[in-house]
Amino acid sequence: NGPEWLRIRSVFQRGLSSPTSVQNFLFKTNDVIQEWIEERLKVICDNTNVDYLPELSRLFLELTSLVALDLRLHSFSRQELKSHSRSSKLIKAALVTNSCILKTDNGPRLWQKFETPLFRKLRKSQEYMEEVAIDLLSLKMSFYDESNGKHSLLQSYFSSPELDFRDIIGIVCDFLLAGIDTTTYSSSFVLYHLANNRFAQSVLYQECLRLLPKPDSPVTKEVLSEAQYAKAVIKESLRLRPISVGIGRVLDKDAEFSEYSVPKGSVVVSQNQISCRLEEYFPEPEKFRPERWIKTHNLYKQPHPFLVLPFGHGARSCIARRLAEQNMLILIMKLVRNFKIRWNGNALDSRSLLINKPDGPILLNFKKR
Repeated sequence: NGPEWLRIRSVFQRGLSSPTSVQNFLFKTNDVIQEWIEERLKVICDNTNVDYLPELSRLFLELTSLVALDLRLHSFSRQELKSHSRSSKLIKAALVTNSCILKTDNGPRLWQKFETPLFRKLRKSQEYMEEVAIDLLSLKMSFYDESNGKHSLLQSYFSSPELDFRDIIGIVCDFLLAGIDTTTYSSSFVLYHLANNRFAQSVLYQECLRLLPKPDSPVTKEVLSEAQYAKAVIKESLRLRPISVGIGRVLDKDAEFSEYSVPKGSVVVSQNQISCRLEEYFPEPEKFRPERWIKTHNLYKQPHPFLVLPFGHGARSCIARRLAEQNMLILIMKLVRNFKIRWNGNALDSRSLLINKPDGPILLNFKKR
């Protein structure tokens, strides 16, 4: 919090805040996702008992490291699939961190007096993520001493006079923590909704077929600009299954909400997840209808600007929102272009850790088109 946080945030967001800046990652993102489809998904897709949540975690770890560290971890290679590999331990560390933060922050704060078992798990997970970040950043810094790397996001951080090495370690750890689980869970819910809504999947397939003539056609910036239904699919999924229940803020002055006086310093959390499922805002709110977001469709109705905010709002909104949306779009379009997707599990809901996680395994069936 405070001016120091704002200073660091302002520097880090420069390379991620505009559509043009995130489009710099399109080529590599296409390559990684296509590799995951060819080397991982097509190998396991005939097995109807696969939980795809860990598989998606590996994919998004790979995409996150590509941006945050400017390198490949090869997270879905045979070696890295082992339980004690670096990528496996990073994925576990992110999960443990997200699982422990809410309990330590909102529960009895005994950890402030002595190290509780829960706090110990949190500390060890954070220490491992920091250890990996330091090792890889040190390697990259040495490498960049001998090359220009001027088009890399990481190199722009290294060369910034406003940042020191500790600042960069912090943002890389944040990238790893946020980039693995949030996009994994959000993409899982998108696939769940598509797998259970054949009409929506059929409409999306027709759009993908038009924009991606070949199964391995890359998703370019021109494709993204025309992918209106794909964007609507993701937005509708985020309405029903947002990344978190709402937005939390600490009031910097006394305020009044619906005739309730709330003093300065109070923590206020909006309940966007509930609001997004109210009939007064969305007709048949429990139904998955991507057409709600297509301006030319008769189901479209301009929503309140602060109703659907899956990435937050204002100075504290998700720093990598555009990148996350771009990664999800590329993944969903490539999957629907290559496969018919069906759901093999029970009805899926979410449970809130620090963020919303699927409450069951992601049991999908991918049939090659």
